[in-house]
Amino acid sequence: MSFQYALTGGGRPLIPRPERTPGALRAACAVVAPRLLAAYDRARDAALEEAVREGSLGPVHACLAHWATRIEIERHPGTAKAYRRAEYLAQVATTPEQARGHLTAASAIYRAAAEAVRAG
Repeated sequence: MSFQYALTGGGRPLIPRPERTPGALRAACAVVAPRLLAAYDRARDAALEEAVREGSLGPVHACLAHWATRIEIERHPGTAKAYRRAEYLAQVATTPEQARGHLTAASAIYRAAAEAVRAG
């Protein structure tokens, strides 16, 4: 059992996993995390500009991989709650050790989601 599903108690995702295309990820974001739509649009536009500047699709692939992972997290409400809580607690931590612990938790959730996306 992955860390992600352990956090949610194995609950069903809100939506099916979207294809890793700009349109599909944006549509999924609009459903599971509408508060992130503006950030998605900015990141997508920045990745396209960088890709044109560099003459490489690397920035676009990286952007799509990141947002597919974020959508994977948001598809599972319990996982999303744990991820946002860990990020918040890292920001308000009063010691570096506390911040590190919360960031470690957030990164474990992110890595598990990225692996789930890669495994398809």
